[in-house]
Formats: sequence, structure tokens, C-alpha cells
Amino acid sequence: MDMLTYSQIGPAMGAPLLIAHGLYGSGRNWGVIAKRLADTRRVITVDMRNHGHSFWSDDHGYADMATDLAQVIDHLGGPMDVVGHSMGGKAAMVLALTRPDTLRRLVIGDIAPVPYQHSQMQFIEAMRAVDLDMVTRRSDANDQLADQGIDPALCSFLTQSLDVPEKKWRLNLDALADNMDAIIGFPEVEGQHGGPTLFLSGGQSDYVARRYRATIQSLFSNARFAKISKAGHWLHADDPRAFEGTVRAYLDADGV
Repeated sequence: MDMLTYSQIGPAMGAPLLIAHGLYGSGRNWGVIAKRLADTRRVITVDMRNHGHSFWSDDHGYADMATDLAQVIDHLGGPMDVVGHSMGGKAAMVLALTRPDTLRRLVIGDIAPVPYQHSQMQFIEAMRAVDLDMVTRRSDANDQLADQGIDPALCSFLTQSLDVPEKKWRLNLDALADNMDAIIGFPEVEGQHGGPTLFLSGGQSDYVARRYRATIQSLFSNARFAKISKAGHWLHADDPRAFEGTVRAYLDADGV
């Protein structure tokens, strides 16, 4: 069975922390946050399937992604604290509901266990439209994406997954497109997770709307909520200091 590609940083002390990135991201996107949090613990950043340097698969459902995370934790030795953002947050929630033994504390970044209506297909179409033969440096791809109306910050984010020398995306765009309904959805999962869980959202994002709280609390009975006021959906990039401080305080709090 294929295993996710992962990186580790920090001392082998305390509870290790695993970070699961969101759609179109990679473990590399979390390097700064991982380095800061690794002053007191081991931090593992993964590339989710069909992303980064991890394996490609036709399947990209949350049950599969949760199994991927469990495999890494079992391999390295758990339980672990887990931080999951967006798609990675949904995978982490399914992990908590199906393999609670792998978890200590859980932080979910700006996502709820609900289906959303807004597709992310426009970004796949934009990446597909980039003429890679004309790309000799990352800025060339940024310019082509910007010409298609993609926000400059998102252009830079997306092109972190571009292998310029090989002229290819480190994203399985076909599989992500084929599984988009599952990605923006959330599966039916039996059970409830009673472990400590923080839903940390961006104050300028509507992904964790108040109307979702009943659903969240029905699945995560020990859920707490916090916001980073100056951040949007990419809260770890919008206000990294506040994100790091909030996550650190929650993970280091007394009790489990």
C-alpha cells in the first residue's frame, strides 16, 4: 500500500503533531508554521494523495484520505495531535470519527463537516490552460494564471505545486476534477468524536458559519470555536503569528 510522502522536523519529545494541508497545497506550504511549532515537538507535514510528491490515485474520497493519515501515524507511532486545513481538515475529521485511537488533540482550520456548493473547478481549468511549454520560471506561470483572472496571492499559491524544470504540475488535476463532488462534500460517517477539538476559523471567511455549529457539535461533542479576526480562509498564511500562537496554546493546554 502506498504511503504519503512526509517530512519531519523538531525534537522527539512531547506529543508529535501532524499537519494535513488543503486542496492544491502541499506540506511545503506549511514549512514556516512547522518550523515555529517544532521548537518543542516533532512536527510532521504530509503531502496528501494526488498532491506534491505523494502517490497519485483515481480515488480521492475522505475515507481514503483518512486512511492515508492513519497509516502515517501508525508508521511513526501515535497518538498524535493533528492540524488539518480545509480539505485536510475534512480528512482529519473523518480520521477522528473512524480512528480516534490515532488522535490526541485536533485542530480544524476553517472548514466544517458539511457539503459546500462552491466548486474549485475554476482553478483546475486555469492550471490546465497554462501553456507549460512557455514556462521557464515560476513567474511565467503566475502571469498566465493572472491573465485568467486568478488573484495574485492564489497564483503564487498554485504555482508552488508546479515543477518548472519538468514542466508539469505536482497535482493530479484529472483525479481532483473527477472527485470534485466528493471533495466539496462530506461523507456520511457513523459515530461521534469526544476528544478535544478546536474549530479555528478566519474572521473574514464564511466557511464555518454559525448555522453549521449544530452539525459540528453533533459529531464533535467536545468542540470549541475560535476565530482569527484578520484572516480569511487561508488563515495560516493570512496571519501566521496568530495562527501559530492559537494552535500552540490549544495543543499545550493542560489535560487532553
